[in-house]
Amino acid sequence: MITVFTPTYNRGSLLNRLYQSLCAQGFTDFEWIIVDDGSSDDTASIVELLQSNHISKDFSIHYHKKENGGKHTAINVGVKKAQGDLFFIADSDDILPPNALQIIAKVWEQTKDDSSIGGICGFDGYLNSGSLIGTGFPKGLHLNKLSLADNSNVSYIDSTTRQIRFGFGIEGDMKEIFRTSVLREFPFPEIKGERFCPEALLWNRIASKYKLRFIDQIIYLVEYQQDGISAVITRSRMNSPISATMTYAEMLGYDIPIKAKVRSAINYWRFKYCITNKSLKAPTVKWYWRLFQLVGLLMHLKDNR
Repeated sequence: MITVFTPTYNRGSLLNRLYQSLCAQGFTDFEWIIVDDGSSDDTASIVELLQSNHISKDFSIHYHKKENGGKHTAINVGVKKAQGDLFFIADSDDILPPNALQIIAKVWEQTKDDSSIGGICGFDGYLNSGSLIGTGFPKGLHLNKLSLADNSNVSYIDSTTRQIRFGFGIEGDMKEIFRTSVLREFPFPEIKGERFCPEALLWNRIASKYKLRFIDQIIYLVEYQQDGISAVITRSRMNSPISATMTYAEMLGYDIPIKAKVRSAINYWRFKYCITNKSLKAPTVKWYWRLFQLVGLLMHLKDNR
């Protein structure tokens, strides 16, 4: 039913922790696919050791190594190789709580026949405390109830990622688990020379066609690394300006609050100034967004300081 997918780069020492959390799952109809994005550490030998000591036959472990191209290119590879109906991206420095896959599977059994739903989304928690990251559902938001086979209930709302973020104002990292077929329909763009693509670019595109079933459960535990993508997000965008400007240019065309569009316009110019390869062109935006070009330039100069 589920493909748990781990893109990894020089994180071999952390894989056993994630592996142990997968072994602790109460639901076992899943596979674990690891795509090594050109690591120079001992990731390959660590995975080989995990595979050789993997006594349980409840789930399989598959390892693939590729040339370094960034997390988004590793996801594209993993999606092509996935056998599961759902695709759960679990980074190498994070873990799953023991009931995560069981909750997802039970919810999905009552959701999968609705073709308008592209997947399930739950909340992230901090690995060291288990507490919620972000705001959670706002008070007063009407939630539906889903009765599960064990007589428990899960509160949920069917919505798009854009409505969740910009309509309901929900903040904080969340864990999206998409239908594998949806990610095959919407692959990450791969720009030559760029090793980063914001997930928001793809999630927003998917939101133009599919809703997700957002549930009030913590299904993923996060430990932010000092040198992880989250920690160096601005530098990552500066080094991959085509993907960054593509993300913000497309934001300007969505039905989102004007405040969010202004931020997107500023960031569009902010990262457009990072394009040094003249053979690469940023997507164009309407003329009136030039009003924010100077602010974007000032932020670009600040970034470089």
